[in-house]
Amino acid sequence: MTINGYVQILLYLVLLLLLAWPLGIYMARIYGETVPGFVRWLAPVERVLYRLSGVRPEVDMPWTRYAFAALTFNLVGTLVVYALQRLQAVLPLNPQAMANVTPDLAFNTAVSFATNTNWQSYGGESTLSYLVQMVGLTVQNFLSAATGMAVLVALLRGFTRKEARGVGNFWVDMTRSTLYVLLPLSLMLALALISQGVTQTFAPYSTAKMLQAVTYDNPVNDANGQPLKNAKGEPVTEKKITQEQSLAVGPVASQVAIKQLGTNGGGFFNVNSAHPFENPTPLSNILEMLAILLIPAALCFTLGHFVGDRRQGHAILAAMSIVLVALLALCVGAEQSGNPLFDRLGVATQASDTSPGGNMEGKEVRFGIVNAALWATVTTAASNGSVNAMHDSFTPLGGIVPMGLIQLGEVIFGGVGSGLYGMILFALVAVFVAGLMIGRTPEYLGKKIEAFEMKMAAVAILTPCLAALIGTAAGVVSPAGVAGIANPGIHGFSEILYAFSSASNNNGSAFAGLSANTPFYNAALGVAMLFGRFWVIVPVLAVAGSLAAKKTIPTSAGTLPTHTPLFVTLLIGTVIIVGALTFLPALALGPIVEHVTMISGQ
Repeated sequence: MTINGYVQILLYLVLLLLLAWPLGIYMARIYGETVPGFVRWLAPVERVLYRLSGVRPEVDMPWTRYAFAALTFNLVGTLVVYALQRLQAVLPLNPQAMANVTPDLAFNTAVSFATNTNWQSYGGESTLSYLVQMVGLTVQNFLSAATGMAVLVALLRGFTRKEARGVGNFWVDMTRSTLYVLLPLSLMLALALISQGVTQTFAPYSTAKMLQAVTYDNPVNDANGQPLKNAKGEPVTEKKITQEQSLAVGPVASQVAIKQLGTNGGGFFNVNSAHPFENPTPLSNILEMLAILLIPAALCFTLGHFVGDRRQGHAILAAMSIVLVALLALCVGAEQSGNPLFDRLGVATQASDTSPGGNMEGKEVRFGIVNAALWATVTTAASNGSVNAMHDSFTPLGGIVPMGLIQLGEVIFGGVGSGLYGMILFALVAVFVAGLMIGRTPEYLGKKIEAFEMKMAAVAILTPCLAALIGTAAGVVSPAGVAGIANPGIHGFSEILYAFSSASNNNGSAFAGLSANTPFYNAALGVAMLFGRFWVIVPVLAVAGSLAAKKTIPTSAGTLPTHTPLFVTLLIGTVIIVGALTFLPALALGPIVEHVTMISGQ
């Protein structure tokens, strides 16, 4: 790798930490009793919102009521997005006269955005109107992100409260997450992206005259305006000739800002942040990448301030960063090395200052290999799912990095809120294992970790794994699942495994090459997303309620320090071992054996 590549990665990591530290302290104060003085002018707005919605902010909810509020709120959001898609043709702000979305795709998309997954089985610019993109998807980008942050805050209160029944007020936590954190940051990022050329308009699509006629495959629609598909789920097309090109535009910057900051990932355009109208310059590229990990990294500092011991947040941040950097090195190295089969053709593949080399397939020339690999690692370390390159075109070892990061449970930074509460569950497992080794009742952040907490942690950690593996098995044995494979053999299996891993862990990125817009995949992936989100949230809140009801245990000579390098190592080992034991057999059937066949010349 060139010096320029090292500088890009180092610059990104330094900027991330410098921005995350003050934001983390700010969020700790936001969720405290009083908000910081420089944003108190928003307090009247907060009070008006409570009054209009009938919320009593002083009510302290037990975990069961908190969970019921979270589930009900997200269910209503899902139904609203579904209805908007099904009625799209008769609603305003539809200058391209988009047809109503089919029931199975509408279900998949509604679930996807309500669960913070943002898996997309559709092309945004050819399927959804401006109204649905804004009122449906962009709104859910805010609310699903705020839900994850609210659940995390409830869990942190479980550690700080003593013999309490409540874990906070869901509506207050949601409102503060949105009003004081997500909205201001999104506004600033959207303005910065607009300055770089990201579109933000309600104008109809533009038409450009081409220099020469082009023959292309045009999708064929049925009488209801829906795309026709063949038995494999691929669109039926017809040959057409044109000298004009339609340039899709729309309210893009506002959606891109929150899709990155909220670790949502859903793109306005089908090719996501590889599109020049969504990510036009190197500056927009690094701003969007910073936004992906900004809040997850900052919440580690929030944890330290919340529990009164900054070292605890630093330890978790260190564990996340070590895994991220290690897997980033593997991804960049694999993509820079390229495919050794080209060596036999006399094509240079080793990247150096004099030879570009490496695997440039599926990557934007304006970003290059390092930025593509960095984005792929960052977006799957977070449960973001946005892309600026085609993961399906990565080398087997390059592709195993984003897949592996997803399968670790989206806890290496992870989604806003969800990544940290997932990592805390792994920390509970780590201290429990350590307690068994020394014959002492495990403790974490001053609370005893007992059987109930471990059962809930096991449910939350294993549910996404179970959904991913069962879904993959169904995909490879059912005719409807196999029909969607465009690349038969090893890589086709990897595409299905990646799809269900992404859906179950609420990431949303894809290997592509899989025709996922079919009733089978829309339904199966939608169910996997629901399990991966809410069968994790409920156990986390149950743990929060259990911890809040306990007494605080004073630190003693027998207490395992959870801020030391030893604990960081133990935590990393726990995360990797659980991921390896769960997915290694499946990975061996996919990217691992694909790498072996590649280097053996097959």
